Amino acid sequence: MAPKRETVTVESSRIESPRGETPRVESPRVPAQDGRRADARRNRERVLAAARAVFAERGIDAPMATVARRAGVGVATLYRHFPTRDVLVRDAYAQQMATCERALAGALAAADPWQGFQQLVETVCALQREERGFPAAFVAAFPGSTPEQAQSRQRAERDFTTLVRRAQASGALRADFHPSDLAVVLLAHCGLVTALPGDGAASRRLVAYLLQSFRAGAADEPLPPPSALTLRSLPIAADGPRRQRAPGA
Repeated sequence: MAPKRETVTVESSRIESPRGETPRVESPRVPAQDGRRADARRNRERVLAAARAVFAERGIDAPMATVARRAGVGVATLYRHFPTRDVLVRDAYAQQMATCERALAGALAAADPWQGFQQLVETVCALQREERGFPAAFVAAFPGSTPEQAQSRQRAERDFTTLVRRAQASGALRADFHPSDLAVVLLAHCGLVTALPGDGAASRRLVAYLLQSFRAGAADEPLPPPSALTLRSLPIAADGPRRQRAPGA
């Protein structure tokens, strides 16, 4: 026969327990812990947003204290979430790096190797154009300061080399293209978007020029519309960079 059960009331909660046994009381939820976790998540997101803004303005070597001030948190809070600059840079642009990895995987899976090659270059250059701090972060990810970064770099280099060979074998990519030429493309485009951060037309036209120069056959595809940039409005001067003049000024 089952033992007769008695009802024990604890802080308005009814808990049944066999007679003679000490009733168990479950620990109440602590909303304060959830609140602290939510605060930590908000602080982390603020730091990441501030880091992207500061890196775009001052480069990825900007002081960590500047990032903390922009985020409205203490330096100790910043370092609690991101113990080193490398970690902060990697996490700030994690989404962009993941996009590059997906683009490379998609390029390798493309039925037309040239289309895959073209889409990869356009995707990486679009990220350079849209996220001003990303070019330096992208380059910084490749020296491989950690084993994970080194493995990622080696895998990316291997996969890109495979893509280049496939595109060359298809007859679309010129035979003398070398995988290291991609670094030349990214450096050239990085210089353009750094000098002209708001000129998307110039960026797209440069990328189209470069892609056409890599074609094995004659370039007969139309280029994107030209930029409004003129020699008179170049954002450089004899003594270094200067503010760009508006076209026609």
